[in-house]
Amino acid sequence: MSTPSTITGRAGSDRGSALVIALIATVLLTSLGVGLVLLTNTEGAIASNYRAGNETLYAADAAVERVVQDLLLVPRWNDILTGTVQSGFVDSTLTPTLKSGQSISLTAMTADVQAQSDATAPWVANNPVWRLFAYGPMSNMLGAGTIQSDTYVVVWLADDPSETDDDPSADTNGVLTLFAQAIGHYGSIRSVEVTVAKTDSTQIERGQIAQRGQEELNQRARKAAVELPGKQLTASDLSVLSGGMVAR
Repeated sequence: MSTPSTITGRAGSDRGSALVIALIATVLLTSLGVGLVLLTNTEGAIASNYRAGNETLYAADAAVERVVQDLLLVPRWNDILTGTVQSGFVDSTLTPTLKSGQSISLTAMTADVQAQSDATAPWVANNPVWRLFAYGPMSNMLGAGTIQSDTYVVVWLADDPSETDDDPSADTNGVLTLFAQAIGHYGSIRSVEVTVAKTDSTQIERGQIAQRGQEELNQRARKAAVELPGKQLTASDLSVLSGGMVAR
């Protein structure tokens, strides 16, 4: 008579196990769902930051191109280095408020750029003295509201530090250094620094160009034979006997 009661007691002890398993499964699925949501939000934030960073970098580069056009209209670059002449692209205030609501001080930014330059520049009396030249919202660069961007750009100019005249306010070799900084979404900041020089390298090209590295110089050299009037092209063959090139 005791055996049936023992079997019944063991069967009754499994009651509620299905509820425990269901709760555990619910917790696991909830954790998995929360993890997927966090992963999706993180990936979205990464993509947004990447896009904002690229937009800010392009804005800084566009600011350089805009300033180069202004330099074409300035016959004496000394007037830029002394602060007499500024770009046609300037904001109405030195303490603008960005689209994000953040207020910045261009005077403080200029002092910070100068301090960082002085800390690393080894030219002593020829160290660059940075002048605020162009600044304003990217959306106003080509006219109010013509560009859909919330980025704010600032460009400073300084004399070429390779000069040895011990006067950073005087340009003697026709070379300036541009430093552009853009502030965009999510606090992204990108900077571009280039060297701009006056050039008179050919009979058909005069003015100022931005020196963009050896690649541009190579391109100019490859096209020189075609661009210069009266330039003749010649053909050569490899000589089997001498191993050299022989003109046809």
